[in-house]
Amino acid sequence: MAEKIYLFDTTLRDGAQGAGIDFSLSDKYAIAKALDAFGIDFIEGGWPGANPADSKFFDNPPKLARAKLIAFGMTCKAKKSAANDPGLAQVINNKSSIACIVGKTSTFQVEQILKISPEENLRIIQQSCEEVVKRKGQGNSMFDAEHFFDGYKDNPNYALQCIESAQAGGASWVILCDTNGGSMPDEVELIVRQVVEKMKQKNPELNIGIHAHNDTGNAIANSLAAVRAGARQVQGTINGIGERCGNADLIAIIPNLMLKMKLATSVDEKNLGGLLELSRLLDSRINRVPRTEAPYVGSAAFAHKGGLHGAAVAKNTRAYEHIVPEIVGNRRNILVSDQAGKANLIARINNLKILDGKSEVKPQAIDRLLEQIKIREAKGYSYEDADASLSLLVIKAAEQYDEFFNIHRFRVTDERRWNALGEEVIESEAVVSLIESHNGVSEEKLTAANSAQGPVNALDKALRKGLAEKYPSLKNLRLADYRVRIIPPEKESSGSEATTRVSIDFIGKNGEAWTTVGVSANIIVASLQALADSYRYLLFREMQSQKTA
Repeated sequence: MAEKIYLFDTTLRDGAQGAGIDFSLSDKYAIAKALDAFGIDFIEGGWPGANPADSKFFDNPPKLARAKLIAFGMTCKAKKSAANDPGLAQVINNKSSIACIVGKTSTFQVEQILKISPEENLRIIQQSCEEVVKRKGQGNSMFDAEHFFDGYKDNPNYALQCIESAQAGGASWVILCDTNGGSMPDEVELIVRQVVEKMKQKNPELNIGIHAHNDTGNAIANSLAAVRAGARQVQGTINGIGERCGNADLIAIIPNLMLKMKLATSVDEKNLGGLLELSRLLDSRINRVPRTEAPYVGSAAFAHKGGLHGAAVAKNTRAYEHIVPEIVGNRRNILVSDQAGKANLIARINNLKILDGKSEVKPQAIDRLLEQIKIREAKGYSYEDADASLSLLVIKAAEQYDEFFNIHRFRVTDERRWNALGEEVIESEAVVSLIESHNGVSEEKLTAANSAQGPVNALDKALRKGLAEKYPSLKNLRLADYRVRIIPPEKESSGSEATTRVSIDFIGKNGEAWTTVGVSANIIVASLQALADSYRYLLFREMQSQKTA
């Protein structure tokens, strides 16, 4: 049986120190429950007493099925008793299972930052760990050896003395921290191996862990190097969030441990398929767009753009994929662009699953569609992520297209004024004239108007208002994201003639998400194209469902 590696998540504590990240109490509960369900061993919930949210979290912690909840905090202060330190008491006296105490293990940090003697630092480490064991019981004390790798390089004997003090105080785990994130993988592997060998001789029961920061881009590599050298706990965060350049990314580390290094974790193999969902949960909670190129879970992780790659993957996916994407909850994505060949396009059409079993795109139509896509991309369109807009082109090529409606005319006006309180008010109004259209046959004309804070929002509301009676399901659409890219003109002298590309993400009633794209020199026209594509895509899917019901 493979040796087990324990997983320690510090998203809710160390991850929360990242720029622009602020977890609400509901965020902390949701993330902790998701981590527990996924199979994480230890969940660091925060620092009791450091802020109101963390204190409330530990006053009423979530009920976890298997993970141990960790409270984090500092050793007692210098020249004070651990038994009478109020800060340490808050870390211990709460409903967490385990307390993780952080202390300095570098003579530079001790003498220059804490301004205390090395001997006093050893005392506060040992007594703080002893106090945790006294109040929480044996096996419920962890020690984070802060600045350990820098300290070991400067003075290895003292760094080891700090670990021995934590061990003497009853710490069941000692975690070696690359706090400044400046160590290289070869250094980490060598130092961890030396520490494991020396400490195991004195205390075979002592467990060693690794806590890496990403300031050199090596946090994942350093964590795996430490495991090779004997570390049996890995600390990190979801998506690698954290202070400065972030922490080790557990979303990449976990599959690397299980799939590449063949090591056991508490994550069940079938739960590994929830990796992408866990990553997306965190992004949603902190309102960040998922990182496209993220290993294992990024939308581009199993994307194939070049015609050569697409053709090879169509024959055997191992040609350009290191694992089956579904193992981690992801999927293969055959991109269609001006670099794509026919094999890419056919594979992408099959992946879209937009056509029923009776419909197909004929070979001649495939050639025309491929040429059409390349011409449109030369004008600024991009179909790599815009599945819904690409689907509409495929439907047309398969002669299954129903336009549902045409936009006959539209007008958008903006007004800037001041209200009675002297506050600036900016309001947009959109008026649209629509013509119902089915299978090329035009029907009655509809007109609708609506106002909103911005021109695109006003246009979206006016369009839906005009179509609401005929297509009530459009009211359930949620606009999730709106992105604009300015594409410079080919001639430098024509700067004002740049093209605008608008991409819009929509989420339907059942949680299905899709993206559309529009391109024009006019941002409103580009937005209108993307909006209309989104509505037509939803209506086509509904029509398809009705046919198969």
